[in-house]
Amino acid sequence: MRVLYDPEPRSTDEIFSPEELATFRSSHHVTEWQGEDRTAFYARHLPETEILVSQQPMGADRLALAPRLRAIFNVETNFLPNIDYEECFRRGIHVLTPAAVFAAPVAEMALGMALSLARNIHGEHAAFLTGEEKWLFEGNRQSELLAGSTVGIIGFGDLGRALYRLLAPFGCRVQVFDPWQPNGHLRRQGVEPVGFDALMSQNRFIFVMATITTDNAGMIDARALGLMQPGAMLLLMSRAAAADFGALTADAASGRIRVATDVFPVEPLPKDDPVRKVPNMLFSPHRAGALTWALREIGTRVLEDLDLISRGLPPIACRRAERETVARMRSMPVSSPNPS
Repeated sequence: MRVLYDPEPRSTDEIFSPEELATFRSSHHVTEWQGEDRTAFYARHLPETEILVSQQPMGADRLALAPRLRAIFNVETNFLPNIDYEECFRRGIHVLTPAAVFAAPVAEMALGMALSLARNIHGEHAAFLTGEEKWLFEGNRQSELLAGSTVGIIGFGDLGRALYRLLAPFGCRVQVFDPWQPNGHLRRQGVEPVGFDALMSQNRFIFVMATITTDNAGMIDARALGLMQPGAMLLLMSRAAAADFGALTADAASGRIRVATDVFPVEPLPKDDPVRKVPNMLFSPHRAGALTWALREIGTRVLEDLDLISRGLPPIACRRAERETVARMRSMPVSSPNPS
């Protein structure tokens, strides 16, 4: 198949192993963007393109230039609002993202951060370096077990399901809030569906794993945080826009709750940002999913679906955009050094 390849902000070395890159180039007629003017490049090559690997805008004008187009792979891994999805649906063009590759790495980091919050591993490590550690029971006065505890998961997509699998040995009661999934479906997964307020008030550990949509941006606000039990733990693992960061840091600073976050409203976080000094918070610089394995899995899944499409079969390794939900997606894109 004829592939127009423009993976920025990902790099080829990130998403393809040398062996899979060789397979990609030998199995398909690949035209690669090399830094030239994008408008002219796309105008020249879209008429023959069958597969597009790119996160660049594809409005009605560009789609009209691509009569043979069968699929768009966004290896940046978000469904961005820069595509005329309705036109793609009308024409039967698959819009795909291999975002699920980050589920297992994010879930593992979430579990690790939860254990650290519960037992203050990070805090006692820092205290040990300055000779201020507390030994034995004295260092565990605020500690509690994840095992047998109560866990709430906000969002039961790829991230939430991956986390749930890791929690199985801990014997937790797991509640889920996900308005995009019917209660019966959630029960069949083995979790208890609940409303948002019930989840916030009934659990010691709350994991925010939901993608950002027009419906849930800022849902973790002062009111929602006020529902949490004293000393309960909230882990923000998906996108910072899910939370009112001011309210979140204020509640952590007061000592009423414990917070861990892998994401921030501005990234990278400025060196002098006051959030760095907020107590009762565990920080990670948006690195939960950023593993070489996960990035290379992007290339693997793209190749799998390219093979299926070339044989007249539907793609299954990547997630397809759905008409009913894609217009609501509001995740921030990975920044690109050469926006077009």
